[in-house]
Amino acid sequence: MRLVVIGAGPGGYEAAIKAAKLGAKVSIIEKDKVGGTCLNRGCIPTKSLLASSDVFGIVNNAQKFGVNITGQVSADFSEMMNRKNKLVSQMVNGIEFLLKKNGIEIIKGVGKLIDKNLVEVTKDDGSKEILRADKIILATGSIPVCPGLFNYDGKYIITSDEVLNLEKIPDSMIIVGGGVIGCEIGQFLRRLGTEVTIVEMMPQILPMEDEDVAKQLIRQFKKDKIKIITGKGITSVKVENNRVIAGVENTMLEADMMMVSIGRKPFTEELGLENAGIETDKRGRIPVNRKLETCAEGIYAIGDIIDTPFLAHVASKEGVIAAENALGGDKEVAYHAVPRCVYTEPEVAAVGLTESELKVAAKAYKIGTFDFRGLGKAQVIDKIQGFVKVITDENDKLIGASVVGPNATDLLAELTLAVHLGLSAEQVGDVIHPHPTLSEAIMEALHDVHGQSVHKV
Repeated sequence: MRLVVIGAGPGGYEAAIKAAKLGAKVSIIEKDKVGGTCLNRGCIPTKSLLASSDVFGIVNNAQKFGVNITGQVSADFSEMMNRKNKLVSQMVNGIEFLLKKNGIEIIKGVGKLIDKNLVEVTKDDGSKEILRADKIILATGSIPVCPGLFNYDGKYIITSDEVLNLEKIPDSMIIVGGGVIGCEIGQFLRRLGTEVTIVEMMPQILPMEDEDVAKQLIRQFKKDKIKIITGKGITSVKVENNRVIAGVENTMLEADMMMVSIGRKPFTEELGLENAGIETDKRGRIPVNRKLETCAEGIYAIGDIIDTPFLAHVASKEGVIAAENALGGDKEVAYHAVPRCVYTEPEVAAVGLTESELKVAAKAYKIGTFDFRGLGKAQVIDKIQGFVKVITDENDKLIGASVVGPNATDLLAELTLAVHLGLSAEQVGDVIHPHPTLSEAIMEALHDVHGQSVHKV
């Protein structure tokens, strides 16, 4: 079987490899570098920069641990960027190696549907190639949203794409949007000395998470001296004398730069959807069935171009499922257990339903919580801020969880598995957790559902 994948991001390249392992002859089309937004302009670059700023923070606080450092400690921004670029390049090469190792043809260019079995590729030199396919997987991803109000110019008014390639640290920045990207970039820049103001139209930063989760991050941001404005939107933006001036209701903000991070939109322009009889919804997303197949038989869509969470790991899972289904499988994605991660300090991670959602739906539930400050391991590493919160239904089945604190994004895996499998708080709480570890907070929170936490005050 001949399969063509359009887009080599985390969803596309995993779909291609999975299909090849299942015996398909696969071609993958990518107009830029393999790895997509996640690897080149998102997940990996931001985590690299955050890791550099983490080390900077650890060194500055080394005396707490009995380590004396003589001389001045400074942040080398250009070297942080060089390290980020080197890591990204290595990983791009790694993905290309994996694709070639699996016999996948990599075609550089822009893919467009001619019909449900033909794909036209326009290459960089202007030449065109027609590919015939038995099945097609669309995985073209998304691009940042930047409404006309902001007068985007890529220099003073930027998006997350440009912020990852800054040549120097700005003295000040206004960040529009207090979601994952805004919080991560805001804290990174603040650690390096930038005066940061985050403006979020919703009542709290991290609008998709519970209020008590957001409060923990707000607490840290106040310590970091990051200014936070919530419940208000930007009303005007202009650039004067190399400065950005923004109106927020009756207040004027001024900074060297503004980063707009209010969301992303599906990238389906010139994809030729109409040639295959595929229409998008009002938000530009492609409707698919439970098998991720579009209304055009044999054409599948995954990742940010469909109505599912804009997350790299979701796209990856969808890519694998779409590939299996394209080759005769009957698989579905378990969207009830999608992990959500924010790599700030403290980290924030969550899965399943939130307490806020359950209150709105008027559904019965129970919660169990435990603070990290109650753990010996947290005290030892001097990371005591945050907590674990688990949520169960009336039958003790785990339906949601949040972790705020050290290594939260790694700790969430246990709770994601529990929500995915529909395990109970009693079942997971009965598991022996190693001591001393941060994972003990999960065990204590699970015991707290039934009022049985030994170490909770």
